[in-house]
Amino acid sequence: MSKIAVVTGAGSGIGRAAALALLGAGWHVALAGRRADALEATIAQAGEAGARCTAVPTDVGDAASVAALFAAVKEKWGRCDLLFNNAGRGSPAVDFDEISHEDWFGVVAANLNGAFLCAQEAYRMMKHQEPRGGRIINNGSISAYAPRPGSAPYTATKHAIGGLTKSLSLDGRKWDIACGQIDVGNAATEMTDRMTKGVPQANGTMMVEPRMDVRHVGEAVLHMASLPLDANIQFMTVMATKMPFVGRG
Repeated sequence: MSKIAVVTGAGSGIGRAAALALLGAGWHVALAGRRADALEATIAQAGEAGARCTAVPTDVGDAASVAALFAAVKEKWGRCDLLFNNAGRGSPAVDFDEISHEDWFGVVAANLNGAFLCAQEAYRMMKHQEPRGGRIINNGSISAYAPRPGSAPYTATKHAIGGLTKSLSLDGRKWDIACGQIDVGNAATEMTDRMTKGVPQANGTMMVEPRMDVRHVGEAVLHMASLPLDANIQFMTVMATKMPFVGRG
């Protein structure tokens, strides 16, 4: 049997690209996301490989929903070799004192609590399955290193993902669980459509920013996932070559 992956946020964007890349390489993939119709659209895009998918509508910020996701994976395939911890959200770009509590707690629930809950369930499965071990890939962001204006909830949670990645990498060693992180800059998805019209820069100007095909992110995730468990890409940055990141600020 081919290896088994769980991809969160698989109904669109980077999650969909990663799921399609894994399916193209022969993996079985559990697609997790809030919208069942979006998950089914990912399966449709996979063509014949969609037969190796299962769609599990999931709210990653809810512990019971995440537990049900991994229970479904265990029941269907008996193990989990890879978690791509991708699900997340942003919030409106407003000045710090204008951030609503609803947005702050919502971003924390999706980006940080969700990553923790999914990683814990995957870790537990990988620790006890035979053969034991697996890989967790967290989706961070270059915003954790160079924030955009008005992005405190997103930036804070993505900064925390770096700590989660390092802790998982350390704690997982004795169980053959590898953990790495991919930091993405300006992949062409619905979330970055606004960049084609101009986004605020640190110097107060507005600028249209270059983007890259999201397919390249999916291929990068596949490369990380394809390594043997005695090798790990701890951190990878994949970004549009001409985006304003190096030197941003």
